[in-house]
Amino acid sequence: MRLYRPVGQAELDLIASTNYKEYPPRLPEQPIFYPVLNEKYAREIAEKWNKKSADSGYAGYVTTFEIDDAYISQFDIQTVGASYHQEFWIPAEDLAEFNRHIIGKIEVI
Repeated sequence: MRLYRPVGQAELDLIASTNYKEYPPRLPEQPIFYPVLNEKYAREIAEKWNKKSADSGYAGYVTTFEIDDAYISQFDIQTVGASYHQEFWIPAEDLAEFNRHIIGKIEVI
C-alpha cells in the first residue's frame, strides 16, 4: 500500500538523516503517528497546517512510501472529516516497528 505523510522542515531533516528510511520518534505530546491514505489529504495538511506553523519551520512537504500490506492491515482506517480525510493511527510506541515495514525509501513529492 502507498501512504503519504505531511511533514515540516524539522521532521524532513530527521527523515533525511536516516537516508529516507524511517520516520522519527514522536514527541511526548504526540501519542500517534498518522500516515494518510491519499495525496490530496496530505497536501491539504502540508498547506493548511505545516506551512503556517512555527513548529514546522513554516514549511510543508508531502512524503510518500510503500508499506507492507500484511502489516498495515492490522490497523483500522480512520475517517476524520471529509470522506477523503482517511488515515491510520499508529501508536507512538509502535513507530519503530512501523518503520521496519516500509518498503524502499521515503520520497518527497
